[in-house]
Amino acid sequence: MFVYREEYYLKNKEPKPGTQEHATWERELQGARGKAEVIIAKQRHGPTGTVAMSFQGEFTRFFDLARQSD
Repeated sequence: MFVYREEYYLKNKEPKPGTQEHATWERELQGARGKAEVIIAKQRHGPTGTVAMSFQGEFTRFFDLARQSD
């Protein structure tokens, strides 16, 4: 299993503030905030694929994305 959080990678690519690229970056970062993907790459007797998850960084906690509103 692998965890991928786009927010982590976007934070490291912040363009110069005040530019059009920075405004686009802020929108992308806002859309990625609190989301993660768990990638199941290998499984002996089961399916592989990607599962969308909700992520709480302050507690390093993952939730089913559907439960985010609870």
